[in-house]
Amino acid sequence: MSAKERGPAIRPLLWCQDPNAALAWLERAFGFETRMVVADGDDGVIHSESVFDNGMVIVVGPPRDKAVSPLTWGGRRTGSTHIQLTDGIDAHCERARAAGATITREPATQPYGDRVYVCEDPEGHQWSFGQTINPMSADEMAKATDRTITPATKES
Repeated sequence: MSAKERGPAIRPLLWCQDPNAALAWLERAFGFETRMVVADGDDGVIHSESVFDNGMVIVVGPPRDKAVSPLTWGGRRTGSTHIQLTDGIDAHCERARAAGATITREPATQPYGDRVYVCEDPEGHQWSFGQTINPMSADEMAKATDRTITPATKES
């Protein structure tokens, strides 16, 4: 099986109180496509695969053991999912807003050349979306942000 057939190597997993509703919402709000759902027989989801461009998230639930949804943990979370768009970020934000996303950071062009917005889904998971508007080198980003930026280098 090729890497393309296997899908992305990194796949964030989200615990949701209502995983079926979460999958439908991801389609409506962000344009994801649910490709697989493994039901648990009690309206829960053991495994799912929902894709966007060349990325994928896994939505499961309801939470059990030490797993929680931000909805049931006072809105706290331990991570955020970022998706880099190729175009249409402002329209994407409006689509998400119309589907009920809480926009916590309106679209704005950042000094490092990307336009970014941040939102929360109905269960409180945080999502950020970016689109490169002005491609910059690491040196240009460092000057624009007044930060030290160390580009990755490959060792021989």
